[in-house]
Amino acid sequence: MASVHVERTEDGYIARNERGAEVAMGGGDEQGVFTPVELLLAALGGCNIVTVEPLTAKRGHRLVRLAMTVSSEKIEPTRLGPITVSYDVELPEGDEKAAEVFRAVAHRVEENHCTVSNALRNRTEVVLELPV
Repeated sequence: MASVHVERTEDGYIARNERGAEVAMGGGDEQGVFTPVELLLAALGGCNIVTVEPLTAKRGHRLVRLAMTVSSEKIEPTRLGPITVSYDVELPEGDEKAAEVFRAVAHRVEENHCTVSNALRNRTEVVLELPV
């Protein structure tokens, strides 16, 4: 089970996992913090990239550089439009199959292996538990 604890602090909001990692959050006006929507985009990008990288390397095509930009815009106050994942890669010199392998792995990861992508695509249910 994955879980994070989110709380208001004197300086804003903090999300903390069970391993002690923290991410500062805010509404978008504060410097040095993520908005919740940016964290959603980061989760999607992170899920894809941490799966694509080892699978590409395992197939013998370690990319020189692997980065991505994940973007979307609000089409309504509480609704995002399509999310675009744009990879930025540098292929190993002289490796003629690297691009083909990378593209195949990236598609397969996005379509089948990224839990965050699947949660967004399949509209995972959110259950709200409130104290009585």
